[in-house]
Amino acid sequence: MTTLLEIKSSVLRQVQVRPSFRRRTEGEPGSTSTDPQEPTAGAWKPGDGVEFFAQMRLILKKGEGRQSLPCPEVLLCSGSPAPAEPVDPNRGLRALTQEEVEMLYEEALYTVLYRAGTMGPDQVDDQETLLGYLQQVFGTSPEEHAEAIERVKKAKAPTYALKVSVMRAKNLLAKDPNGFSDPYCMLGILPASGALQEPGPHKEQRFSFRKGSKRGGPLPAKCIQVTEVKSSTLNPVWKENFLFEIEDVSTDQLHLDIWDHDDDVSLVEACRKLNEVIGLKGMSRYFKQIVKSARANGTAGPTEDHTDDFLGCLNIPIRRDTGMSQRGRSGFLSYMLLLSRLLQFEHRSQEPNSSGWRGELSGPAATVLCLHGAQSNLSALQLAVLHWQVSSRHHQTCTLDYGYLLGLLEDMQAHWEEASSLPQEQEESLADSFCAFLEFGLQLLRQLRDYFPATSSTAVHRLELLLKCLSKMQLFQPSFEICPFETELNMDIAAALKRGNREWYDRLLNTRSPREQPGPLRLAGLVELADAVYEDLQSCYGIYASLFHSIVEIDFFTLTFRQLERLVAEEAWVLTEELSPKMTLEVASGLFELYLTLADIQSFWSSIPGRESRSLALAGIHAPFLPAVKLWLQVLRDQARWRLQGAVDVDTLEPMDASCKHSSSAATASLCFSLIQELWARLAWPDPAQAQALGTQLSQDLCEATLFYTELLRKKVDAQPGATGEAVSEPLCVVLNNVELLRKAAGQALRGLAWPEATSALEGALPRPLLSCAQALDEDLQQEVHTVTAHLTSKMVADIRKYVQHISLSPDSIQNDEAVAPLMKYLDEKLALLNASLVKENLSRVLEALWELLLQAILQALSANLDVSADFYGRFHFTLEALVNFFHAEGQGLPLESLRDGSYKRLEEELRLHQCSTRECIEQYYLDKLKQRCLEQNRFGRLSVRCHYEAAQQRLAVEVLHAADLPPLDANGLSDPFVIVELGPPHLFPLVRSQRTQVKSRTLHPVYDELFYFSVSAEACRRRSACVLFTVMDHDWLSTNDFAGEAALGLGSIGGIARPQVGGSARARQPVTLHLRRPRAQVKSALRMLEGRTNKEAQEFVKRLKELEKCMEADP
Repeated sequence: MTTLLEIKSSVLRQVQVRPSFRRRTEGEPGSTSTDPQEPTAGAWKPGDGVEFFAQMRLILKKGEGRQSLPCPEVLLCSGSPAPAEPVDPNRGLRALTQEEVEMLYEEALYTVLYRAGTMGPDQVDDQETLLGYLQQVFGTSPEEHAEAIERVKKAKAPTYALKVSVMRAKNLLAKDPNGFSDPYCMLGILPASGALQEPGPHKEQRFSFRKGSKRGGPLPAKCIQVTEVKSSTLNPVWKENFLFEIEDVSTDQLHLDIWDHDDDVSLVEACRKLNEVIGLKGMSRYFKQIVKSARANGTAGPTEDHTDDFLGCLNIPIRRDTGMSQRGRSGFLSYMLLLSRLLQFEHRSQEPNSSGWRGELSGPAATVLCLHGAQSNLSALQLAVLHWQVSSRHHQTCTLDYGYLLGLLEDMQAHWEEASSLPQEQEESLADSFCAFLEFGLQLLRQLRDYFPATSSTAVHRLELLLKCLSKMQLFQPSFEICPFETELNMDIAAALKRGNREWYDRLLNTRSPREQPGPLRLAGLVELADAVYEDLQSCYGIYASLFHSIVEIDFFTLTFRQLERLVAEEAWVLTEELSPKMTLEVASGLFELYLTLADIQSFWSSIPGRESRSLALAGIHAPFLPAVKLWLQVLRDQARWRLQGAVDVDTLEPMDASCKHSSSAATASLCFSLIQELWARLAWPDPAQAQALGTQLSQDLCEATLFYTELLRKKVDAQPGATGEAVSEPLCVVLNNVELLRKAAGQALRGLAWPEATSALEGALPRPLLSCAQALDEDLQQEVHTVTAHLTSKMVADIRKYVQHISLSPDSIQNDEAVAPLMKYLDEKLALLNASLVKENLSRVLEALWELLLQAILQALSANLDVSADFYGRFHFTLEALVNFFHAEGQGLPLESLRDGSYKRLEEELRLHQCSTRECIEQYYLDKLKQRCLEQNRFGRLSVRCHYEAAQQRLAVEVLHAADLPPLDANGLSDPFVIVELGPPHLFPLVRSQRTQVKSRTLHPVYDELFYFSVSAEACRRRSACVLFTVMDHDWLSTNDFAGEAALGLGSIGGIARPQVGGSARARQPVTLHLRRPRAQVKSALRMLEGRTNKEAQEFVKRLKELEKCMEADP
C-alpha cells in the first residue's frame, strides 16, 4: 500500500498548444471517418513530411507577432547608430576666394588685437592664445601670420562705445506726499580729464533726448541721457538701452543718478536747461548744484544706496578700419563667414566622423565670436539667426545633431520679438536658409526607411528631432514679409512621404518580383514583398505614426496603409489571375503563403479601433485564392500522415526523457495538430459558407490522422516480442500515454477549428458538425484507451486469480491479514511500476480496471465455494475492505464513490448474504423488492390498489382497483393482463396462499375492482420485511404467460397496522398507485444465494417460487 500512498497529482506532460483565435461561420453536418487509410503517395512528394512541416512552421512563425498591435518596445530592438545621412558640399555657404580668406583672417586678427574690457569666466583672456588659435584655423605659416598682424596693427584703431541697459531699481526713498516717488534716471560719460578728484555731486548738464527718439545711429559723445519717468512707484522698471561714445576705455567713467520728477518743472524743460551748460566744467558744476538741492530737501544718504544694478557691455565699436569694412561688408556678413570657418574647424578637430556633434565650440573659438559680435554691434536675435544659418548649412555638408539645431531654433524664437529690427537683407537670408533646410528635410523624409529605420532607437530619436525642427520653422512663417514656404508644412511633408512610399515600393517590386518574370517565378518574390509591406506597416503604426501625429499633425499610418495596401492588392489580383489556370502544388503553396500575409494586412487594419476593412482594396481578395487553399489543405492531410508514419517508424516506444512518460512519436503528433490548429487561426477564412466547408473537411482529416496514428501504434506494439513473465509492459504503458496525449491534443486542435455558426445558441459553442466530429473521435480514443488498458491488465489476471485462490484456500487457523499479505505485496509492487510508467489519467484507468478484475476474481472464488463456513466469507469481507483502503490510498487513489459502486455492491451483498441465515436471506429478498425504485415510471405501467388491516377480524384486506399503461405483450399490440397477489416472506405467513384477479382481455388499461382477504396477525404484518407483492402477468392461451411487471407494498405502512383505524369505511380511503418494475440484480442475488444452499428451508422457498411460476402459466 505504500506505493499508492505516495501517488501525487501529476500533470500530463505534452507539447504546449498555442491558444487559437476561433473563427465562427455557419456549419453543415459533417461526419468523421474512423477507418484510417494509408497516405496517398505523391501528394507533395513522398517522404516523412519533415520538410513540409518545417516549411509550415516557418510560415506560422511569421504570424506570431501579427496577432496583436505592435508594441514600440518590441520594434525598437537596436540602439545602434543611425545610418549616415546624405551630405553635399555644394549645399553649404559659398566657398571664399583666396583674397576673401585673407581679408577674413585680418578681420579676425583685428577683433583680437583691438579688444577691450574684461573677458568672461569661460572665455580666453590671453591674446597670444587667441592669435595662435586663429593661425591654426586659417592654416597660415608663421611668416604669413606675422605679416598679417603687422598689417592689422597699421590699420586705424576703432572707435569705442559703451552700450548701457537701465533695467530697474528697488526700495527707493519716498519723496512725494502720497508715500511714493516719480523716479527717472540720468546717466552720462565723464572723461578722464573732467573727472572729479573727490567724491561729490556733478554739475547738472542736460541734453534734449527723450525715449522714443531714434536710436538707430550713434549719439554724440559726452551727452547725458534720461529714461522715462515712472509715476508713483518705489520699484521702477525701465529696461531701456543707451549708447555712449568713449575716447579712452581705460579712464572714462559712467555716471548715473536717479531723480524724483517734479510736476511743476517738466522733464523737457530740465533737459532744455541742461543744453545751456557749456563745457565739461559747467556740467560738473550742474551735477553739484543738483546734489546740493537734493541734500537741502532732506535727502539722506548717497543716491547709490537706492539704485539697482544696471547691465552694460563694453567695447562696442562704431567704426572699424579693416579690409572687409572698407569694402562695405557688414559685421553681419563678416560674422557669418567667420562662424562658418570656425565651425568647420571645430567639427573636424573634435568629432570628424560623428553625426551627433552638438556644435560645442572651444574656448578660443567662443571668445573670438563673442568679441566680433560685440564689436559688430549684433543683437541677440542677429546672433541667433547667424548661428542657425551657418549651422543648418553646415549640417547639410557634415551632419550635426538635430537636438543642437532645434536648440538654435528655440533660441531664435526666444528673441523673435525683436524681429522688427532685422534688416530685409538679413530676413531674406534667413528665409533662404529655411527653404534649404526644408528641402533637405523633405529629401530625408522621402527616404525615411533608409535614414530613420524603425528598429534603431537612435535613428527614431533623430527623426523626432528633425520633425520638431521642421515644426518649429513653421512657427516663423507669419513673421516673414517674404514667406519662405509656398504651402503648408504638413502638406509638403505628406507629399514627400507619399512619394517616398511609392519609390520604396517600386524599388522592392523591381528587386524581388520584377514584372518581366513569369508568374511562378514572381510568386515567391511577391510573398517576400507582402511580408516586407506588413513589417513596414507595423513600424508605421508602432513607431512613426505617433511622431508624425503629435509633431506635424499628419496621420502617417493611414496615409501609408492606404497607399501600400492598394499597390499590393493590385499586384496580387494580377498575379492570381495569371496563375489560376496553371495551378500546381508548388503554386498552391506559394499562393497559400501569400494569402496568409494579405489576410494579416487586412486584419491589421481591422484590429485598430474605429477602422473598417470593407473599403480596402484587399476586401474580397480571398475569392481567387480558394482553389489554392483547398489544394494546399489536401497536401496538408497527406503530409500529416506521412509525418505520423515516419515518427512511429523511428519510435522505440520508450519515454523521451525522465521528465515525460510518452515517446517521441506522440510529441511529433501533438506538434503537428498544434500547427494545424494555429494554421486555421491564421487562415481565418472570411466567407462563412466556404469556411464551414473548409473547417469540416479539415476536422475530418485531423480525426482520420489521429485514428491512423493509433492504429500504427497498435501494430508496432503487437510486432514487438513481449518479455517472458513480464506482468507490466513498458511499451504498453508508453502507448497508453501516447494515446492519452494525442486525445488531448486532438481535442484541443478540434476546438481550435471552430467557425461561427448562425444557429448556435450559446456563445463560444462549437458548430454542430465539429462537435459531433470531436465527440466521435473522443469516443473512439476512449475505446482505444480502454482496449490498451485491458491488454495491459490482462497480463495480471492469472497472478490475481492465484493470489485470490490463495486466500480462499488458506486454513481458518491463519489470520486474515496473513492470508491477504501476498496479494497486497503483489499489488504494491506492480502499482509502483505502473505509477512510474503512467500519467495520472491512465493510472486511474488502470486502477479502475484492476479493481474490477479483483472484484470479479473474488466473485468467482465465492461461486466456486458454496455452503462453506462463515469464517470463509468473513475473510473475504476483510480482504474487500483492505483492498478498498489500498486503492483509495487516503484520497490519493481512486475515490470511495467509484470503489463502492457496481460490482463492489454485488460482492458486498453476496458476502453479507452468505453470512446471514436462510430466513434472513429470504427476508432480504423481500426487502430488496421494497427498496427497488422505478427509474422509468411509465415504462411498465401503473397499478392502483387499496390495503387496510381489519383488527376485529384479524385479516388483511387488499383491493386491486385498476392498472394503466401496461406494456403490449401480444402481437395485436395489446395484452391480456391479470394480477397475482401474495404475502411474504413465507415463514411469516406460512398458512397464506397467493390469490389472483381475473384476466382482462385485450387491454392495456384493465379495471379489476376485486377485493382479497388474507387472515394474518397484526404482529406478522409489522415485521420490517412483511409486504404484499403484486405481479402483473399477460395471459397466453397457447404458450407461457408473459411477465409484465411487479410492485411491492410494505405492510407496516398500511392503515390498521401503522395507525389504528378510526371510523369510516375502509373503501373511502385513498388508493395507492404503484409503479410496476422488473426485478433487479440485487433481488436475484438473494435468490441465487438461496439456490446454492442445501438446507431444507432454503430449498423449499426456491421450490415454492418455481411452483408459483408454474401456476402463473396455468389458466386462471
